[in-house]
Amino acid sequence: MTMIKTRKDFPCPFEEYSCRVLPDWIDANGHMNIAFYGVVFDGGNYAARDALGLGEDYVERAQHGVFAAETHILYIRELHLDDLIRVRTQIVGADDKRLHFAHEIYRDEFSERAAAQEIMYLHVNLKTRRVVPFLDDVRAGIAEATKAHGQLPVPEWCGRRITSARTPLTRSLERASTS
Repeated sequence: MTMIKTRKDFPCPFEEYSCRVLPDWIDANGHMNIAFYGVVFDGGNYAARDALGLGEDYVERAQHGVFAAETHILYIRELHLDDLIRVRTQIVGADDKRLHFAHEIYRDEFSERAAAQEIMYLHVNLKTRRVVPFLDDVRAGIAEATKAHGQLPVPEWCGRRITSARTPLTRSLERASTS
């Protein structure tokens, strides 16, 4: 991974994490198991957070860190053994206590989007285990990077929620459960 020298140099979008789909990640269906999408997205998370100054050195020095509060993953295309994949990260928003990322996994060979993740982080004091404002030394860099990423369009899938149409099958299941 290339370390970002200053947070104002945080790429827009951020694409500093890539890997290959490993044999252990393949399930009985012959594609990457859903659990490992989380592993790949987490690799992108760590790379972006490190570049923003929120990495392990920050945790050790400041006794603060970020916790995931909510996440949503969309599975768009299958990934297979040995596919070269990369994570594209965009800062969707941030405030004094929260950092909102949109990640996309791309299959490099075809530049196809395979999955997307929206994740909200909360900044936490690790001694008190309470949500607190970002410390001054990282807040300014996060603000700079967020402003730069604000020029990118928000992905159309951000803010999406899971819904289910009320189909005849759904209604028949409801009737069956009340009988």
